[in-house]
Amino acid sequence: MSATRLDTRPDESEVVQPRLGALGWLRWAWRQLTSMRTALFLLLLLAVAAVPGSIWPQRGIDAGRVADYLAQHRSLGPWLDRLGFFDVYSSAWFAAIYLLLFVSLVGCVLPRSRLHWRALRARPPRAPARLHRLPEHAEAEVDGTPEQVLAAAHAVLRARRYRVGSSGPDALSAETGYLRESGNLVFHTALLVVIVGVAVGHLFGWRGDVIVPTGHTFANTAAGYDTLDPGPLVDLSTLQPFSVRLDRMDVTFEEQAGGAQRGAPRDFTAYTTTRAAPGASRVRQVLKVNHPLTFGRASLFLLGNGYAPVITVRDTTGAVLFDDAVPFLAQDNNYRSVGAVKVPSAQPKQLGLQGVFLPTAVFVNGSPTSIFPALKRPGLLLGLYEGTLFPGGRPQSVYSLDTSHMSAVTAANGKPLLLSLQPGQTVTLPGGRGTVTFDGVDRFAGLSVRYDPGKALALWGALAALAGLVCSLTIRRRRVFVRVGVPVAFAGQADGEAQVGDGHDGEEPDGGPLDDGQQRAGRRPGGAGPARARTLVTIGALAKGEDPRLGATIRQLLDTIAERTAITAASPPAAPTTPARRDGAAAGSQGLERTAR
Repeated sequence: MSATRLDTRPDESEVVQPRLGALGWLRWAWRQLTSMRTALFLLLLLAVAAVPGSIWPQRGIDAGRVADYLAQHRSLGPWLDRLGFFDVYSSAWFAAIYLLLFVSLVGCVLPRSRLHWRALRARPPRAPARLHRLPEHAEAEVDGTPEQVLAAAHAVLRARRYRVGSSGPDALSAETGYLRESGNLVFHTALLVVIVGVAVGHLFGWRGDVIVPTGHTFANTAAGYDTLDPGPLVDLSTLQPFSVRLDRMDVTFEEQAGGAQRGAPRDFTAYTTTRAAPGASRVRQVLKVNHPLTFGRASLFLLGNGYAPVITVRDTTGAVLFDDAVPFLAQDNNYRSVGAVKVPSAQPKQLGLQGVFLPTAVFVNGSPTSIFPALKRPGLLLGLYEGTLFPGGRPQSVYSLDTSHMSAVTAANGKPLLLSLQPGQTVTLPGGRGTVTFDGVDRFAGLSVRYDPGKALALWGALAALAGLVCSLTIRRRRVFVRVGVPVAFAGQADGEAQVGDGHDGEEPDGGPLDDGQQRAGRRPGGAGPARARTLVTIGALAKGEDPRLGATIRQLLDTIAERTAITAASPPAAPTTPARRDGAAAGSQGLERTAR
């Protein structure tokens, strides 16, 4: 016997799903791409994709470090290079995330902007008939007629920047918080502006770094930079031909304090002589950290400083093979610095010297070190190598020596040769290789020139995104409905109050009864005029999302409406423009005044 099916739901196996087709799948893919969830995911993915650019050296910034990394990691390095980890920001996968995020934001912002514009122009929805069914509601009796209460509610809501609309003769509807969605749209639009600004800076901007020793001049040409990272659409022949000469580099270190503060840097100042163009007048300018010099739309920054020992290398005949200030890179707060001297013109083999410069040299446990960053007791230690300086023509860092195709020169005892020099000292190299002279010490400045045409656009976009985010997080979207009831008149007599005149309840002083119209109008006995009306007002509200202060907001609105209607109802009535109907009315009025007293 087969089981009886008691479930009345349709059998899902009988439901036939429609076929999407190619157009349907494209529409589905577009909706997924332009959803807010996808845009946020792509934004997070872009941030994660930028992390490798901070971990591995980038070829556009320091090609020498990239070459050193590839030489030291012969297995991992080539794979990272194939995946674009040394050119992260110009790789195909980074550009794909970038473009997908741009398309997703455009497809998300445009439809929502259209819907938001329609919502801004629409009237608030009509008030529901039963406000007590809303999540938050309150009601109270207030002074005044329904017209007065609605007018007070309209004024209170408008004062609080609600959009108010009528929902009939006894109700109002109001909305607020549309700036929340406006802020959300501004945030996403500003992200588009930031993306465009970054793209403009990447395509049309450039950045160059150069080390300039004291007394040397730097010219703004492609050949004048140690590293240059131009954008794909940059024409290097159009660089502004300014020049900068470093006259003096002053660095101040803390000498009076003790402990960790001793030797701490206090000031870096570069004194320069600049020319805006060849043949232009010389201008003396001071360059400090975070106070760049400006040449047109390019900015010159002071990024670093260090020591540059002046070294001269001669051959056995006394001919000068090398004579220059060599920058050494500081390794710690006491400016223990490493560097390399490369002499490609030496014969029969190229020579390279690699070592350490110590501004205040001492020996600690037999090892040389520096105990203060200023030039108190300078010393230079160098090791000598010979062979091929630039194997394969690969670029190298100016601070290091590639010894993969070189051999260390040994001393008479068979150990690697170590040269120890003081300023002004000359040593003779073994094997007829010439001499090395430590002439003195200059300072150098690390300069960076940047041109970014999209930075202003990106800055304003970031500020707008911050403002939009604040609005979307702090503003609450609310709908408020106000409904009033029929006024209830009261006679205004307390318990035990004396009768007015000679009349009885429901009668005029002359014995005439009050008609129904007079009672509904709230007339006092004796025709003394209407009593103060009371109105039942109900307020209900809805919020989009969580709004813990919605109930308190309703109560504040109700209290404010009650205060306004009380003031309106207590204001003195206008003077009558028609004479009294009969003397009994005046007599009744006098009787009320006496009773009140």
